[in-house]
Amino acid sequence: MKVKVISRNPDDYVRETKLDLHKIKRNYDPALHPLESAREYVRALNATKLDKVFAKPFVGNLDGHRDGIYCFGKHPKRLSILNSGGYDGELRIWDLTSRKCVRNFVAHAGFIRGISYLPSGEKFLTVGDDKTIKFWNSENPDIGEDEQPVNTILSKTIITGISHHREDQLFATCGEVCYIWDATRNDPLKTLKWGVDTLHAISFNQVEKSLLATCASDRSIIFYDTRQSKPLRKIILSMRSNKLAWNPMEAFNFTVANEDYNLYTFDTRQLKNPIKIHYDHVSAVTDIDYSPTGREFVSGSYDRTIRIYEVHKSHSREVYYTKRMQHVVCVGWSFDNKYIYSGSDEMNIRLWKARASEKLGVKAPREVANFNYQNAIKEKYAAHPQIKRIARHRHVPKNIYNAQKTLQAIKNKQKRKEANVRAHSKPGTVPFVPVKNKVVIREDE
Repeated sequence: MKVKVISRNPDDYVRETKLDLHKIKRNYDPALHPLESAREYVRALNATKLDKVFAKPFVGNLDGHRDGIYCFGKHPKRLSILNSGGYDGELRIWDLTSRKCVRNFVAHAGFIRGISYLPSGEKFLTVGDDKTIKFWNSENPDIGEDEQPVNTILSKTIITGISHHREDQLFATCGEVCYIWDATRNDPLKTLKWGVDTLHAISFNQVEKSLLATCASDRSIIFYDTRQSKPLRKIILSMRSNKLAWNPMEAFNFTVANEDYNLYTFDTRQLKNPIKIHYDHVSAVTDIDYSPTGREFVSGSYDRTIRIYEVHKSHSREVYYTKRMQHVVCVGWSFDNKYIYSGSDEMNIRLWKARASEKLGVKAPREVANFNYQNAIKEKYAAHPQIKRIARHRHVPKNIYNAQKTLQAIKNKQKRKEANVRAHSKPGTVPFVPVKNKVVIREDE
């Protein structure tokens, strides 16, 4: 029989003398705490959960229109002023601080197709289905139902959009052709056309101020330069683009809202394919507007939601909707980067926070420091699976959820079909084509 005896040598664990005991000095720097990363992870997780708790993006609504809202006009000097134009030709000017209408009058017979302010903010221009361009006083006006414009210009063709130069007295309109106007003259300076039936959206670049772009009915995007007598370039997409917006901080980049439920961000230096495709909408995208920082943009869609995207990401970071909201026709981002407004078919303008959980009003210095710290640790641990799952999750209406599943099934089916065709064809005859390369059909110069 074997017997194993536990034996210990006292020399291995008993000190011979107390002279070799050294005082251990503790460093109280929290950055050197042994559980620093675990503590920060818990704080990031709690901050992400608190974002969900305090996410109340809806601020209020502006009620007063008697028909759907078609377009917005933002005052370049005053944050509290917003113009809105309706389907019935009525124009309303709102004071956003009190959420009341300060002026309203019938500006056009039929739709108001566009509103644009002069750079000084003293006047604004409106265009409508009645082929007129009207100038209105924004400072010291004669308020009343029978308010008269300062000047009226009659166009030869229907006008569907307007955009004003950032500094000069120039503005551009689109319709059957693109006109370049001077605010001091009643006749256009230039007429620019490229064999297209209708141009339905136009936008001046805010950095390269002489450059502008339009969206056309033949699914094309056409670029113009006010210094030249003919259009510059033209690209044709697979489906029609509804609106176009230039990035206010990156002069070469612009984003278009398309009928195929997506948004496309392009670089004008390389137009063969978009630099980013933005997904998530489940119906035609009707309008888009950039934030003043140029890092994000907001889009409105016929699926009755508005979504906020980061410029270099394919999926939205936020989706806003209400039960009563119908087709969203126009959206805007305030110049102070704090609010978003949307106009929809059911005659209502809604105000939203740009960041759903942001605290409004005065914040104490300690609060500001705490919010900054929470944002920093959320960004640091954003890739952690648990935090990523909580931050990304959004509740959406049942019809949108089902439509997203259907669209995903269609995409998977198309990928599977292409893979099967490629696998059963002669090598090289059916090459793999990335999705980005399928967007632009042709580029003309």
